[in-house]
Amino acid sequence: MNEDHPNVAAEAEVHRTGEYPVASLPPPANEPWTIDDAKELYLIDRWGAGYFDVNGDGNITVSPLQTRGKSVALVDVVDAAMKEEGLKAPLIIRFQDMLHHRVRVLNEAFNRAILENKYRGVYRGVFPIKVNQLREVVEEILEAGRPFHYGIEVGSKPEIYAGLSVHSDNESLIVCNGYKDDAFIRTALLGRKLGKRVILIAEKLSEVRAIVRISKEVGVEPEIGVRVRLVTRGVGRWAESGGENAKFGLSTGEILEAGNILKEAGMPNAFKLVHFHIGSQLPDILVIKRAVREAARYYAKLRRRGHPIEFLDVGGGLAIDYDGSRSTFHGSMNYTVEEYARDIVWNIGDVCDEERVPHPNIISESGRAIVAHHTVLVVEAFGAINKEQTSGVDLDSVHAKLVTSMREAGEHIDDRLLESWHDILQVKEEAQKMFELGLVELDVKAAVESIFWQTAQKIRTKVASLEPDEVPEELRGIDRHFSSQHICNFSVFQSLLDHWALGAVFPIMPIHRLNERPTMSSTLVDITCDSDGKVSKFIDRKHETDRLRLHAIESTNGSTPAPYYLGMFLTGAYQDIMGDIHNLFGRVNEVHVFLDDDEECGYYLEETIAGNTIAEVLSLTQYDTRELVAKLKAQVDAAIKQDRLKPTEGMRLLAEYERGLKDQTYLSL
Repeated sequence: MNEDHPNVAAEAEVHRTGEYPVASLPPPANEPWTIDDAKELYLIDRWGAGYFDVNGDGNITVSPLQTRGKSVALVDVVDAAMKEEGLKAPLIIRFQDMLHHRVRVLNEAFNRAILENKYRGVYRGVFPIKVNQLREVVEEILEAGRPFHYGIEVGSKPEIYAGLSVHSDNESLIVCNGYKDDAFIRTALLGRKLGKRVILIAEKLSEVRAIVRISKEVGVEPEIGVRVRLVTRGVGRWAESGGENAKFGLSTGEILEAGNILKEAGMPNAFKLVHFHIGSQLPDILVIKRAVREAARYYAKLRRRGHPIEFLDVGGGLAIDYDGSRSTFHGSMNYTVEEYARDIVWNIGDVCDEERVPHPNIISESGRAIVAHHTVLVVEAFGAINKEQTSGVDLDSVHAKLVTSMREAGEHIDDRLLESWHDILQVKEEAQKMFELGLVELDVKAAVESIFWQTAQKIRTKVASLEPDEVPEELRGIDRHFSSQHICNFSVFQSLLDHWALGAVFPIMPIHRLNERPTMSSTLVDITCDSDGKVSKFIDRKHETDRLRLHAIESTNGSTPAPYYLGMFLTGAYQDIMGDIHNLFGRVNEVHVFLDDDEECGYYLEETIAGNTIAEVLSLTQYDTRELVAKLKAQVDAAIKQDRLKPTEGMRLLAEYERGLKDQTYLSL
């Protein structure tokens, strides 16, 4: 097995069986727990990309500039947001300096590759705002990209309206993808009137004709590109978005016809760009290389036919290593940003040199790689559902045969480990069948189940003390039976939609208490009323596992649980913008963090944005809050007249209802 990609075999096993392996186990309980154990368990050194670490206090730290700047403890930011701004979890924390760093990393990688390969063109990247259209994110990226003339990509009418407004560097590009109507084209051509380099990518021949017609009407020379439908297909979750059956793009014959249309219209110089896109989150660099060479060949052949094309746009697809495996698994990548840039530059240059045509300026539309790291979603786990349950009865007072059998089944664990496991399973199954037939009372069933879990825990402890080769095959997965559920104050559908819709897996771990041993094996459930509102896949050394090691939610004074915060990392791409309001849970609280050496703590909260109120999300579903209050008031008045409510009580309840409409949609813990 390749040492750099240790999960290749595990990936094949997952695809073969459809099952995910058991999570990595922490060190045995008789060994001391260390910070390094926490890093190893949660794989932070593998997916953290130098931005995330654990300090000596057991808290997750963020270094937005990697080694160039200070580190910030996430739990300190949460505390500051609560104390200074009154914001509670769920809380999105944006590290804006990290956006600057990601933009710089990408642009510098391409500029180095161009210099090393003596490439005779420049790099002009664009950020596809569909990945995160939030104004504060887009503006920060454009500001960070100004030294590199880094532009934007838009794919809809609302996006072109936003793009024209926030774009201010006329040496950078606005690339327009997606299907277009006349209004879209007219708005884009307004940008040309303003001196911007707005390039309209034709997705079908009719768009070429429409661009020609409208540009003549408004009196401006358009800049047009064509999207090539490559034979090369992507890999991973979005493989079907590329290839010959792709949704977008022109065939070879249609591209030639597009050139003829422009020549006949007297606009031969408008043909400026060749574009392709074979999918998002491309984990395998070999696929990228093949696609780049195929597209470069299109560019070279068109250039030799006399078309004055300036740009080759390699689209998006630059991946993020969500699971840290550095492999071709769909949640990973087997290359670096530097390798990505070098391979694109070299392969384009090589094809162009073969064809003896000028090197084009290179565009890439990397979105995920720019924004994913900068956002952390912090949620509070406020309860846990455990398998190890109390019986609710005095076990010594229950003398049924089933209870006695369950006790006896666990008396020989030390010398009959596997047999004891079989015996307690049998008794538990027998008790269930008899209960269904009405032959067992609730106290007996409760006693049997309680003793079962006590005995199973003893077996589990014994298994943990054995050497791996001493554990019976059947008991190697016993830990799975003890999976708990941590209840978290958030909505998967609003804040982690790709997990629910696509099975995407994000790094998730506690942001504090990492100097303590995690003792529970859990899944996460949200506060929606939907059974799909859960997180049950987590990153692991074997790519994915169905459980996460977490701490018990402890009490500080014997009754009030201390806040227990989990961080959901690398969520800055798509999750911020694609969430829906299932159960009417709205956008969560948000805080923006900037590093500042003049601040004692090394940073400041630059902006805070309160999450949606109940009234706001109701208005999105056509409820008028004034009408709601009026209708309820009529019901209160009727209840007062019928003597079901006293007037003062009715007015108090109505006032509480009105105040509640101003509350946020999540639980107030």
